[in-house]
Amino acid sequence: MATNILNKINSPEDLRKLKKQDLDQLTSELRKFIIDIVATKEGHLGASLGVVELTIALHYIFNTPEDLLVWDVGHQAYGHKILTGRRDVFDTNRQLNGLSGFPKRDESEYDTFGVGHSSTSISAALGMAIASNLKGATEKQHIAVIGDASIASGMAFEGLNHAGVTQANLLVILNDNAIGIDPSVGALKEYLTKARVGYKPSSDNIIEALNFKYFGPVDGHDLEGLLNTLKEMKSIKGPKFLHVITKKGKGLKKAEEDQVKYHAPGKFEPETGELLKYDTDGLPLKYQDVFGLTLVELAEKNKKIIGITPAMPTGSSLKYMMKAFPERAFDVGIAEQHAVTLSAGMATQGFVVYCAIYSTFLQRAYDQLIHDVALQNLPVVFCLDRAGLVGEDGATHHGVFDIAYARAIPNLIVAAPRNEVELRNLLYTVQQGLTSPVIIRYPRGRGVLKEWKLPFKKLEIGKAEHLKEGSEIAVLSLGNMAGNVKEAIKELSMVDQEKIAHYDMRFVKPLDKKILNKIFKQFSKIITVEDGVIHGGFGSAILEYAANVGFKGDLELLGIPDKFIEQGSVEELQEIAKINVQGIQQKLESMI
Repeated sequence: MATNILNKINSPEDLRKLKKQDLDQLTSELRKFIIDIVATKEGHLGASLGVVELTIALHYIFNTPEDLLVWDVGHQAYGHKILTGRRDVFDTNRQLNGLSGFPKRDESEYDTFGVGHSSTSISAALGMAIASNLKGATEKQHIAVIGDASIASGMAFEGLNHAGVTQANLLVILNDNAIGIDPSVGALKEYLTKARVGYKPSSDNIIEALNFKYFGPVDGHDLEGLLNTLKEMKSIKGPKFLHVITKKGKGLKKAEEDQVKYHAPGKFEPETGELLKYDTDGLPLKYQDVFGLTLVELAEKNKKIIGITPAMPTGSSLKYMMKAFPERAFDVGIAEQHAVTLSAGMATQGFVVYCAIYSTFLQRAYDQLIHDVALQNLPVVFCLDRAGLVGEDGATHHGVFDIAYARAIPNLIVAAPRNEVELRNLLYTVQQGLTSPVIIRYPRGRGVLKEWKLPFKKLEIGKAEHLKEGSEIAVLSLGNMAGNVKEAIKELSMVDQEKIAHYDMRFVKPLDKKILNKIFKQFSKIITVEDGVIHGGFGSAILEYAANVGFKGDLELLGIPDKFIEQGSVEELQEIAKINVQGIQQKLESMI
């Protein structure tokens, strides 16, 4: 029986001591290691399986960490982490106080740049390369590994455009597997589809037009070929580009066959890839599905409704509308800025545009939100999925800034439904003659109601709802935090429960000033609860209004503190922020 090679690799230096004939065995062991861990601990599977050979080849040929390697997004960096000294703790990946699911600078010297959002690698690596030239380190290598979905993003083009007129020692590696999370889209994808191993289309090579030396396409699973190609390219100066063809999910049949599902499949049988049964009978639907199915329902009657998403048709559940009304639903690829301004353009022509986008990704289109939508007061509906703490994806993906960054923008309405029925009613309300842009934010994961498909009810914009009477303390919650508040009140003694009033504010902007005036007159103690940042958020808006009207009582804010929250389960992270049931209960008890 062959000895285990992977167990002896504690750094790329150990890897480079191996004979080339041992690398095929290491490839098999690394794939199995990733599969075995992700099968039980969960995480991003397909992307890392697809680049096992490439990962080994890069660390074997280049002198990392002296040579600087940047992974785009980082979904595909599990093998990189395992080979760079984190093998024995890799089972903590994405867990509280464990490894981040993405490359992170303070985790390892081999993680040269923190990532999580797409299309940043070329700009970052180019910056490093130019800096090396300025320091006289002209032999230093700088490598950016980017996928075919990410390279179609505007930021990637900006990096390529700049790199082509520099003397930077930069190697851009295109990991081309025809898929990001969902299948890649767009004209560049059509061009890449024509390319295959050993054949590059003879015309319209945009990379060569940008002054890059272009190599490939090469087989990303031919380890010996990769080693030879990378060794040759290492000696070539200036910007260069290697097109590598890979298969996402390589080495696990189920992952190869269903690349969308096995991007992050949950728990599965490591030998077969069969997903473990998860009994969903009787469980509420996910918020994203309530959005997607409701949009189809509305679009059946309103022919002006259009759906747009930047590369997240499955994650946002716009896939339902894309199937029902393909001519009115668009996946525009990883292009958040384009998605927002495209929506604005359609809104000028009288269409009701629902732009489905993760909260953390709308950050990437902040100028477009202000300049192209709000400034022109165009009634685009932004459906912000994954608002609040999202769990194991960690700091790069928590949707905790949207309240703060959105409420500063004139003309923009900001709403947060507390449950699925409220979400449906908001989606229904905003397509009935709304004249301003609106953000509707809702959390990742399952809702709270089994019976959510109720008759539509038009809501009054800016109107809060009084959920519970009380005599001493008013709790003002936003969105799904109403559930935690309700449970926290239940944990109090019967006497104390009667002292707590509860209000669902529904809207951050406009605030329901009529109900707030009543609250300020009736209560001397008020608590606000949100799953966004405290600084500049919902509680801050209440504080500002309270100061304006001269409220003299105590006002306590609960929300995300002024620090980046890392990875962990949503429950664990809410506990850290003290917005879980117990945290709210303790705050109430301290104020009674």
